[in-house]
Amino acid sequence: MTDDPRDLDSVAPRDSEPRDLDPRDVDPRDLDPVSAWRRLVGTSVLLDGFHALKHAVRFRAEIPVAVTTDRRAALALADDLAPDVRDTLDALLAEVPRAAYEALVPRPHPTAVAALAVRPERAANLRALARTPRSAPVIVLDQPRNLGNAGAVIRLAAGFGVTGVVTTGTLDPWHPTVVRAGAGLHFATAVERLTVDELPAGPVFALDPEGEDIRALKLPDDAVLAFGSERSGLSGELRARTDHLVSLPMRPQVSSYNLATSVAMTLFHWSAS
Repeated sequence: MTDDPRDLDSVAPRDSEPRDLDPRDVDPRDLDPVSAWRRLVGTSVLLDGFHALKHAVRFRAEIPVAVTTDRRAALALADDLAPDVRDTLDALLAEVPRAAYEALVPRPHPTAVAALAVRPERAANLRALARTPRSAPVIVLDQPRNLGNAGAVIRLAAGFGVTGVVTTGTLDPWHPTVVRAGAGLHFATAVERLTVDELPAGPVFALDPEGEDIRALKLPDDAVLAFGSERSGLSGELRARTDHLVSLPMRPQVSSYNLATSVAMTLFHWSAS
């Protein structure tokens, strides 16, 4: 599959950006929701849509402001799909005019719900990634290029309960498009951008067409599972760090699987073995 160049992230990673205003320093009760949003948006994580907000609440994200164009409709969704967080959403959601909502978000969501959350501290994520012994692998996306695929992988990782998702290269794993594709599940696992030298300890199993068939292997819980980009595969730097090359079963003449599909197959094999 060819990566869509429109998905390339040319913005510096958020962990290197100045944080002029910490969202925790603003009490949204002191401001109307639109003013609070405008003050916080540059230093916060955008939760785009009802499902992203729902998941962030479930995994204890700190959310200083949340808006919707229709509180009744949003709370009805909560009644149907997420009654466990209905009361929290009732307290969080402020209703704003449609025009105000559309001015706050880059791309209106069909549920007309959006929120801003405090990004987890990098130090806390690094501690989670480094903690041993691990009961679940760490996923490494080596120089990924497609924002939507990165988000899909984070969503998968949350579902399987992995320790964390690490990206190398220039892509910011907290980019709004990644968070949108991940449905707010960044808060369910440790998500960070690291260099290859900074990867957590553990045997590195890297996916490669020339590797050993994964069906013959048992992946340990402390594995670091590495996936190259769909376009160029593993970088030389990551390949040099690899302990085991692993391949997925694939019909001849089929060139590759989608990145998220490869991660899903690998995690299912780990969980079932």
